[in-house]
Amino acid sequence: MNEIHLRHYPTKQNMISIAVIWGLIILFILQPGIAHDGAEAGAQLFVHALLPYLLPYIILTQWLLKVPVENPSTKSWKRYMKAYVLGSFGGFPVGAVTVTEMVKNGELSRRESGYLLAACHAPGPMFILGFVGTELFGNTTTGWKLLAAIHIANILFLLFTLLAIRRRQRELDTPQQHITKKRVNSPFLESIKESSTVIILVATTVIFFSSLGNVLTTTISTAFTVDMGITKTILLALFEMTSGVQSATDHFFTSPVFPFLIAAIISLNGLSIHMQVFVIAKTTDTPLSPYLLSRVWSIVTVPIILYFLL
Repeated sequence: MNEIHLRHYPTKQNMISIAVIWGLIILFILQPGIAHDGAEAGAQLFVHALLPYLLPYIILTQWLLKVPVENPSTKSWKRYMKAYVLGSFGGFPVGAVTVTEMVKNGELSRRESGYLLAACHAPGPMFILGFVGTELFGNTTTGWKLLAAIHIANILFLLFTLLAIRRRQRELDTPQQHITKKRVNSPFLESIKESSTVIILVATTVIFFSSLGNVLTTTISTAFTVDMGITKTILLALFEMTSGVQSATDHFFTSPVFPFLIAAIISLNGLSIHMQVFVIAKTTDTPLSPYLLSRVWSIVTVPIILYFLL
């Protein structure tokens, strides 16, 4: 009986997935113009707000990680600081790229990578100062304060992470030094190749979830009596962060809670960024529980820290 149950359980899950997919396909067919507008808005945000700030740093980070190191550091704190500096200042999803690359290099164990994936996850300074600070806030000083709030929250989480790693040191896997890393003849060319894969992943998720958020917003607003601005901001924030902050700017710019709303949306990230992280982390089987916990931590603490900084 148990064997029969196990055989049918995945089928039930598949049926639910198929029903959801067909429901979304029907929505897209019924509202092609809305879906097109959402996809177009997502593509424009990717080209103007993400690509210029993200691509150069991804290439440079990948290049640095692929340059052969004769005597890599055996001290844990140096490896953790390397992951934090390279990962958390590069923007989403550079932290995931950095941590998984260090696992492949044998610099981090799988369990260490789970904790560091959570701590080394932050928007890039160029995105916060350039797009959010200059274009949305119209004030780079507020952008700097938001960036500081994000990193204060991350550093606190990193400290908790280091304590957790130390307490479980005996249980931790040792860094995977036995892995024979494939020799890279041209680190720069290899970094461009792998960076293009990450950029395509980012573009795909941003455009898809922007389109999906737009369709669902219109459907819900048509079916129920709700405020269009609030509904659009909430749904886009859940699906795609950049579209969410743009919608929040359009509808709540004059509100006193506007900076804290932006801080919460950026901390939430949205399904688009989470999918990017999950896909990248899966390549090294990195645990995701600490990452999910860190998202809850950031949503709560970043707006509070920003309030005191302002």
